[in-house]
Amino acid sequence: MDVIGQFEQYLVENGIAPKTIESYVGDVRGFYEYLARMGVDDPADLKRFYVVSYKNHLVENNYAVATINKKINSLQAFNLFLIDRRLTDEQVVTLRKDRIKVAAGSEGEVEVFSEQEVNQLLFFVQDRSRVSLRNQLIVHLLLYTGVRVSELCGIRLSDLDFLTNTLRVTGKGGKYREIPLRPELAEIVKEYVRTDRQKSKFAESPYLLVSQRAEKMHKDAVNTMLEALGRQLGLRMYPHKFRHTFCTRLLKKGVPLTTVSKLAGHAHIQTTAHYYINTSKEEKEKAVRLL
Repeated sequence: MDVIGQFEQYLVENGIAPKTIESYVGDVRGFYEYLARMGVDDPADLKRFYVVSYKNHLVENNYAVATINKKINSLQAFNLFLIDRRLTDEQVVTLRKDRIKVAAGSEGEVEVFSEQEVNQLLFFVQDRSRVSLRNQLIVHLLLYTGVRVSELCGIRLSDLDFLTNTLRVTGKGGKYREIPLRPELAEIVKEYVRTDRQKSKFAESPYLLVSQRAEKMHKDAVNTMLEALGRQLGLRMYPHKFRHTFCTRLLKKGVPLTTVSKLAGHAHIQTTAHYYINTSKEEKEKAVRLL
């Protein structure tokens, strides 16, 4: 598999939305094509000079600012992937340096659930006539641990410690991190393990979340479930939106960026800063109303 193919697989494994994956991969292919025309044989050997030259090329060819910034965003994601896979050891793309400054308010916002939507969702999943205990557990795990969908599906019973109410998560590159569980979430886990899971034909599975067809729930099944739930609630729902919400809510409550980065399992604090340092449009409006 070529490097772009590996990058695409990496995005899929981390639960990135399909449309975003398509955008990132398309942008990186465009970058590769530019470098090939410039005689570069190994684009994976990413250099700062390549990025600056490509950005200048886009500007000179009158690409829209939003389009250029989207491509820079994709290249940063690619750069972080190369670092994660040890194909390079230097971050040469940073949004602070490379994004073209635009008028305030026109930058892209991270998509998160509002507090009202979080409450609406939590009330809805309480209703056992509409949502199974397992699916309620999935929503709570995504919302209160910020795990990637691949990490969610990979949770084993042995990863749970009910004495300390902690979850051990195996992240990218086989790295482990521990996430404290809220008491209410720990109780939902115990109830699911004690009841619904025991009735499954895969009750002996080492994995926490089982489906009707397999001993380990597949991320596609999680996506499908969330999409159906979203249709019932009139909300756009996908796994990474929960992760964005988890990190954003922590930062809003004053949790230090370094702590949020560790809980999210980001290899670099710059990744956390890139996604979550911008406040939401709603927060900006609230701030201005205080004047």
